[in-house]
Amino acid sequence: MTEPTMPPSDAPDPRERPRPTHTVVIPDDVQMVTLLGPRDEMLRTIERAFPRLVVHARGNEISLTGPQDDVQSVERLIDELLEIIATGQPLNRDAVERSIGMLRAQTRERPAEVLTANILSSRGRTIRPKTLGQKQYVDAIDTNTIVFGIGPAGTGKTYLAMAKAVAALQNKQVNRILLTR
Repeated sequence: MTEPTMPPSDAPDPRERPRPTHTVVIPDDVQMVTLLGPRDEMLRTIERAFPRLVVHARGNEISLTGPQDDVQSVERLIDELLEIIATGQPLNRDAVERSIGMLRAQTRERPAEVLTANILSSRGRTIRPKTLGQKQYVDAIDTNTIVFGIGPAGTGKTYLAMAKAVAALQNKQVNRILLTR
């Protein structure tokens, strides 16, 4: 009597459809370490956020294998990250995670627009919104005479309002700042 043979464990499951591979070519003027981070830190962040996707980087190419919706999401994410890099802003894990969150929320705002909107620069530090809500708050300050910021403590309402006030003072849009509580 013959025993049934099992296919090797690394053999593809015949029931599983082949997953398409797509390659994203990174422009030559962008260093891969700038995009992927030291020790591929940003790449690992992307892989954790999209566990069904297999990501390989070689040279200036990133290959993406997995479900089509994940492939498209990561392609868009890479485009947004490249745009952030093009503005001269250093890329970090926090920016990658925030970009992923904004893309998943499918908002009208693009992560590159939100994360690169500079409000004020001083002594090498730049103040900019970190979330979509902060960007909307800053836009409201730009378009309205009076803005009421309501929300939990520690979300940046006063910090961003003060940055906008100081920027207006520096740009001579106002003559003085009056602080009240």
